[in-house]
Parts: sequence; structure tokens; C-alpha cells
Amino acid sequence: MSKPRCFFDILVNGKALGRMVFELRSDVVPKTVENFRALCTGEKGVGKSGKPLHYKGSKFHRIIPGFMIQGSQSGKVSGEVVIGDCGELD
Repeated sequence: MSKPRCFFDILVNGKALGRMVFELRSDVVPKTVENFRALCTGEKGVGKSGKPLHYKGSKFHRIIPGFMIQGSQSGKVSGEVVIGDCGELD
């Protein structure tokens, strides 16, 4: 079974910072991987609320260097760290 790879292109205050690449373990958690992959590609369109089912434009509200990042849809963010683009890699 292949392991899909997805990416987030990160912007800080509108400037490109770099690309995060994720290798997804579909052999371990196939449903979780498929959901994450679809949110990266945006292939599910929009949800019942009319909002896009996509990570693009999502903001991070918590960043701990060398450890983790957390995103939020609540609008509460620290700075302008945004997913500028995302998708699946071949």
C-alpha cells in the first residue's frame, strides 16, 4: 500500500516561509489519512455551512518551535501564520 504525501506552503505576514511535507500512514489509519488528504486537496468542495472543506487559508494560533503547531477556526490567532497553499504530491 502506498503512503500518500501532502504539503502545506506556509506564509508569515504574506511572505513564503517554506513547505511542510507529510507522509501519511494509510496502512495504519486509512480513514484519518483519507480525510486529511481530502482536506489538503479540497476535493470535497464545500460543507453544509457553505464553508470550503479545505486547509488552504487556515491560520495557526499556537506555535511551539521544534515541537508543534496548532490551527484554529475560531479566529483567535497569534500573528499571521497561514497555510498559503496545500495539496497532494505525486
